[in-house]
Amino acid sequence: MSASSRLSCASRLLRWSLRIVPGALQAPAGALLFNHLARGQPLAARLREIDGRSVAIDVTDLRRTLCFRIDGGRLRAVEARAPDVVIRGDVEGFLRLATRREDPDALFFQRRLCIEGDTEVGVHVKNLLDAQEFDWEAHLRAVLPAPLAERAVRGLHRARAAIAVR
Repeated sequence: MSASSRLSCASRLLRWSLRIVPGALQAPAGALLFNHLARGQPLAARLREIDGRSVAIDVTDLRRTLCFRIDGGRLRAVEARAPDVVIRGDVEGFLRLATRREDPDALFFQRRLCIEGDTEVGVHVKNLLDAQEFDWEAHLRAVLPAPLAERAVRGLHRARAAIAVR
């Protein structure tokens, strides 16, 4: 399966899930998922730089807006009230950003995504996303007990080696 067809499939799956999950659960579930994935990542520490600020994610093709507040370096779902910054775009644009299929600057320059509101907070968020390289080893070590984490990391190395042989 090609990268573009995987992205298309992921886009359809995300659209479907956002349509069936009740709106009141979407932001809390998104915050929970983000906070879990951020464990062990440098991104979590850098979020503290904008503690107390709020960010809205406006998914234009689904007419959904998810609002978050940065609190202690973690996301917390909040009511949609005058966020400091709004990041607006369609599902595919956000997926391209999240999966690093496209450079964030290119997505914003092409207006696939746009930032409105407090420029300093918006640029900080964009730079955080741009610099993020997910570290699976650090994440596994942050979320699993030490002996299990070491086994998982060894398994990760074996899987990477097997993929590299192909």
